[in-house]
Amino acid sequence: MEIKKAEFTVSSATVMQCPKDTKPEYAFIGRSNVGKSSLINMLCQRKSLAKTSATPGKTLLINHFIVNNEWYIVDLPGYGYAKQSKTTRKKLEQMITSYILQRQQLVNVFVLIDIRHEQQTIDREFVDWLGQSSIPFCIVFTKADKLGPGKAKMNADAWMKKLEDTWEELPPYFITSSEKKMGREEVLDYIENINREIAQQA
Repeated sequence: MEIKKAEFTVSSATVMQCPKDTKPEYAFIGRSNVGKSSLINMLCQRKSLAKTSATPGKTLLINHFIVNNEWYIVDLPGYGYAKQSKTTRKKLEQMITSYILQRQQLVNVFVLIDIRHEQQTIDREFVDWLGQSSIPFCIVFTKADKLGPGKAKMNADAWMKKLEDTWEELPPYFITSSEKKMGREEVLDYIENINREIAQQA
């Protein structure tokens, strides 16, 4: 897929404020500091489309970016950032939950995981919740450039293998690096295939 155009559309504090059209939406979410903005910028080949920040937990709204005037990338707030107040965390949790469960335009959630770490409880709980809620999703391992290709693959496989204790069928996954533009084609092809299926069904 060639991205000819990508631009910021709107920031919303609630699902009700999200764009009113029916274009497919692909949401990106992960723990704070997982490299979400960098990944979105790398996919769209735009340096500062999504604002990257040295401070984790900066995304506090649902941010929509329209791509090729055909579909949206949705940048969701990160989860599990301990330094936010309980009230802020609760509010973000409710915002994320209501967007994921209520937004009919949402066709896939990309859950970002830092490939350098073993499976964390907070990520596992989130992934299990998506599965239990029958939300289509896939896993995007980020920061693969911080490890060698062999080690990155090994870590990703180990992470996925741990899901086998309760998952009958494992979700698709991608290994990416925003620095090296790795995994870009694969993620965009995945989106393109879903868009094609949606168009055929329409």
